[in-house]
Amino acid sequence: MESKPKQTRKRKPKGLGDTIEQITTATGIKKIVKFIAGEDCGCTERKEKLNKIFPYFKPNCLDEDEYNYLTEFFSNKKSSIKPSEQTKLLSIYNRALNQKQEPTTCGDCWRDIIKKIKTLYDAYESNWSIWMVSDKHSLRYKLKAIS
Repeated sequence: MESKPKQTRKRKPKGLGDTIEQITTATGIKKIVKFIAGEDCGCTERKEKLNKIFPYFKPNCLDEDEYNYLTEFFSNKKSSIKPSEQTKLLSIYNRALNQKQEPTTCGDCWRDIIKKIKTLYDAYESNWSIWMVSDKHSLRYKLKAIS
């Protein structure tokens, strides 16, 4: 009795570099390049760089409570964030942006987190009036991109 080859679970590509790697592997180009250039052909570094430059990223939409919280949060200019605010912002960041960020005391990290949340919020806010006309009962709107 023949044994079936072990099926490996394909992971979702993180970006353009992963997609190119999948294509070159499927077509046999990767083997040819490795044969000609050797094991250290620079493919891994190139893949990581392309993933960083051209990531695939699909954020989740804000729910009504998150939207209302962020509206209140961004309406007040603050120089510091309370621990309770950090917890709520981190919860929104992790859920809406598909992240696994742990609590941190790093100021630069928080600036980056808030900047990304603000970008999401602004994209949501700019599409709010269009969304309200098309769907009054749902708080789901697909955002096209976040920088």
